Amino acid sequence: MKEMDLRIESDLLGEARIPKDAYWGIHTFRAMANFKFTGQPVSMQLVRALAKVKKACCETNRELGYLDQAVADAISIACDEIISGKFADQFPVDALQGGAGTSTNMNINEVIANRALELMGFEKGDYSRCHPLEQVNLHQSTNDVYPTALKIAAIEGVRLLSDAIASLQGEFQRKEKQWASILMVGRTELQEAVPITLGSQFSSFADAVARDRWRTFKCEERLRVVNIGGTAVGTGLTAPRKYIFLVNEKLRQVSGYGITRGENVMAQTANADVFVEVSGILSAYSSTLIKVCNDLRLLHFLKEISIPPFQAGSSVMPGKVNPVILEAVISAGIQVESNHTTIANCASRGTFQINEFLPLVAMALLQSLNLLINASKSLAMMVGVTEANSQACNNHAFESTTLITAFLPYTGYQKAEELVFEFSRNGQKDFRTFLEDRLGAQLVNKVLSPAALMSLGYKESIEREIKEQDADNS
Repeated sequence: MKEMDLRIESDLLGEARIPKDAYWGIHTFRAMANFKFTGQPVSMQLVRALAKVKKACCETNRELGYLDQAVADAISIACDEIISGKFADQFPVDALQGGAGTSTNMNINEVIANRALELMGFEKGDYSRCHPLEQVNLHQSTNDVYPTALKIAAIEGVRLLSDAIASLQGEFQRKEKQWASILMVGRTELQEAVPITLGSQFSSFADAVARDRWRTFKCEERLRVVNIGGTAVGTGLTAPRKYIFLVNEKLRQVSGYGITRGENVMAQTANADVFVEVSGILSAYSSTLIKVCNDLRLLHFLKEISIPPFQAGSSVMPGKVNPVILEAVISAGIQVESNHTTIANCASRGTFQINEFLPLVAMALLQSLNLLINASKSLAMMVGVTEANSQACNNHAFESTTLITAFLPYTGYQKAEELVFEFSRNGQKDFRTFLEDRLGAQLVNKVLSPAALMSLGYKESIEREIKEQDADNS
């Protein structure tokens, strides 16, 4: 790059040449050199949330008279532009970084300052007019800005996730109603158990997902408590008292969320347990997804449901198709569970008045949210187009001697055992037909009706009804 295309900036370590057209400055330049770990830049969700925090701080300082109106206008516009998604290429710092997020905070300070300078008609780097620290970061610290922004980004994520889970729940509930009359064999320990309906199987999926939806929705309450205004360690040192109280109100307006200042701001600054709690809820949902997807894979393997093909399954076996959506969702769940371990580890390693590892917490938590949002959407799409194979369901159920369990109230255990033994000895295939021959079609049809099987407990009136019908017929 030619010298004329560069500008010189300085910090406590000396000078650096920065591309003239870059909105970032020397602090970002240092971070780019220091942190070359993942090749993955800081999440734009976090960047947009940081811009909301910076805008709230700017508006607070404007109202209290700490910022010139022209400078405040320019900073506010720059924040709005970043919130809208502009300048995404100006945040190159690696997501994995030391310093508790200072590099990310300085990156956005520099971008806002230089864009504000541009809006006011000045050259980038002319920090005498608008300085990344003196104006953009006024009355702030990384230690209150960064965790506050992470909570705002997480709130956005859990809201989107709650909506995605709701859609998935809806798809399972539709299948529950659609397949309520399809008889199938239940299974425990991968062995045939008592008869159920395919609809009830999907009802259990829907109910499990519903609990995760409720937990996800409720965890936003934890994220609303922030430490903005606490500056370095939560005491508010270097920030005016009026600013500390007003900035939370401004942040509520800018973010649209019910943000509130923690009662013990030092505790909010020092501890990252809330992120562990939220991540635990995400991990619980990932466990549900893994379990449900594994069940769906087995049902598809048994041909009791049919998942349509989404892509060719093999480079060597023509015509092979695999349940790739389910495999991807399971993989996403495994990654979320791994991220939870990372987040808990990071939270436990904070020291005294700060958690130095919040950038890794942010990287893992926001990745988990995005993975689960996308996994939920993909799974909902797949469930929506999945078909039932009622014939296969019925065949597996009618061939299973476990059907006899439903008749225990009418036969007793000993007679039921004798019937199973007789069936097995005769080498017959359809156990339902055998039971109709031995117990009568009326009893079998009544007991094995979906309504009777899925009612809570057996109906004592069934045998009496049948005897009465037999008496009437005779």
